[in-house]
Amino acid sequence: MNLDVFTLSALVDEFLDVLVGGKVQDAIDVDETSIGLEVYSAHQRRYLYISADPLTPRVHLLDEKLRRGLNKPTQIGLLLRRFVEGARIEHVSQPRWERVLQLDLHGPEGAVSIIAEPMERRSNLLLIQGGVILDCIRRVGADENRFRVSLPAQPYVPPPPQSGKREPLSVSAADIEALLRAENDPKRKTLQTLTAHLLGMSPLLAKEIVYRATGDANHKAAQTDGDRLYNALREVVTPLQNRDWQPGIAETDEGVQAYSVYALRSLPGWHSVASVSAALTAYYGAPVGPEAYKAGKTPLLEALHEARAKLSAKLASLRRSLTDDSERETWRRSGELILAYQYTLRKGQDELRAHYDPDQPELAIRLDPTLSPLENAQRYFERYNKAKRALEDVPALVTDTETELAYLAQLETDLELASNWPEIDEVQQALQSKGYWRGKAVKRLAGGSQSAPLRFVKDGFVLWVGRNSRQNDIVTFEKGRALDTWLHARDVPGAHVVIRFDGRPIPETLIQQAAALAAHFSAKRDETRVLVDVTQVKYVRKIKGAAPGMVTYRNETTCTVIPRGPDIFEER
Repeated sequence: MNLDVFTLSALVDEFLDVLVGGKVQDAIDVDETSIGLEVYSAHQRRYLYISADPLTPRVHLLDEKLRRGLNKPTQIGLLLRRFVEGARIEHVSQPRWERVLQLDLHGPEGAVSIIAEPMERRSNLLLIQGGVILDCIRRVGADENRFRVSLPAQPYVPPPPQSGKREPLSVSAADIEALLRAENDPKRKTLQTLTAHLLGMSPLLAKEIVYRATGDANHKAAQTDGDRLYNALREVVTPLQNRDWQPGIAETDEGVQAYSVYALRSLPGWHSVASVSAALTAYYGAPVGPEAYKAGKTPLLEALHEARAKLSAKLASLRRSLTDDSERETWRRSGELILAYQYTLRKGQDELRAHYDPDQPELAIRLDPTLSPLENAQRYFERYNKAKRALEDVPALVTDTETELAYLAQLETDLELASNWPEIDEVQQALQSKGYWRGKAVKRLAGGSQSAPLRFVKDGFVLWVGRNSRQNDIVTFEKGRALDTWLHARDVPGAHVVIRFDGRPIPETLIQQAAALAAHFSAKRDETRVLVDVTQVKYVRKIKGAAPGMVTYRNETTCTVIPRGPDIFEER
């Protein structure tokens, strides 16, 4: 389904209400064909997503914070940061009857416009200044379209006006009847007649009108009554031209089938939603966040579960060996009994039955008839001594296995928190390095770009937050200094958070906020109360031989907080 003229008009009204006057605080490369703007407006942070994907182009607001999905920024992404970050949104508009949306901004480099053209196969997103294209996501040269070139330093040419179509409410019942009677093909559908001759008429809108007129969305034009079709047309379109929007979705057990800004009777399960953006998000799904990357995370999660299952079985076996010494003792006693009874053994005898303890059952000791009694005894003593030596290594093996399991738990939390492909790839790289990944290897991009820890500034204090094991290592041992305050959710995988000490006492309120952030970026992020340990960086030590981010610490105090995300540091 496509983003039609009326849906774009409804989005314009929504953006005029909530975005105009807002300040763009961040411009984000979501992926190769999509950008995001973080806008602070009316004391609230909003996230505008604009996609020029050729199959599913769209524009709408999101509830979730947008994240960069590319290791290396695009050229238009760099220009957006230069021209748009810090800019105020002054106006949002749409050329009449066009699927084009324009945001006008005034920023550090003067007035600019972002133009979204969410048209399938020809979708584009352009940054314009003074009528000249600064850059665009889809570059179109004269060899592809000699009438409308879309290249940097070229003038922006709007899409050509549609010809041969009339406005829906400008036609009369006689006009509709004439259009139907002019159809010579008996198989031609009524909806095709409407989309061919009326402006703003998407297939979904045309189907709805035909359904209300005939009870069959696929009714044939030659069989349609003109008066009934005209009345249905006016019933549906009049509220739309009056900008009386009814955003909603058609939802069944199989998921969201369609969205609209008018009530749908032609599809089952239609119900209203809070906004046009909410309708689009429900239909397309979030372009960021857990759901967006679910497919990419699933095989990694399966590999993590498999590795944890194997290590858990190994750990259980090791722990049993610490307490179960019956087999070792049987080998020792067997050797001693063979020596005690060696002179009673016959040549070729393959078993000795004897009591080691009169109060216990006799032992049945297997003998190798090709060996002498002394050699048989030595074999049992060798087994006993080997098992005894192995037992000496078990405590260290238990510790190593427990540490490895803790690292895999951290990687699972890393994967859950990953909000873009670089962060997901880092989990895969970690699994590869440990030999737990049997799928296709992932390679680092040229230049070694990797995800970076989050950095916040609150009341002049700098905070660093690691969102995966590698970032945690950086936060604690590269960014952190001895007297900095260090925080981590107690007894669970999660973020290392550091508050830089600059000579001033760190306010308790800031420590509480940082603790809430550490709880949010932990395996307990969904709980209502989380224990967070607080100490200084000088008391944090790497675990010898362990993976990045694995630490021990001491001299901690503990606070209880409600998990809160980065919005805890937003303007109030």
